[in-house]
Amino acid sequence: MPTNYNPEHKEGSVAKTIERQTAKIPSDVYLWTALGFMAVSLTLHILGKKKESLFIGQWPAPFLIMGLYNKIVKLEGHD
Repeated sequence: MPTNYNPEHKEGSVAKTIERQTAKIPSDVYLWTALGFMAVSLTLHILGKKKESLFIGQWPAPFLIMGLYNKIVKLEGHD
């Protein structure tokens, strides 16, 4: 049980369901996905497709953030 438990702040049923499902995904998946998008972005940049490269290059950060969220949920749980 978390030490900062506050009964006034509880997760909704949607958040709990999402956390239960995402906790099943290994954290490495998010890291490798982000690295894969970085490689795709670099490849597109080398091929001269600058706009596509910049578009794909923005994807790794959200995947890394989702990976952190996933890790925190696994370690701390919800409510």
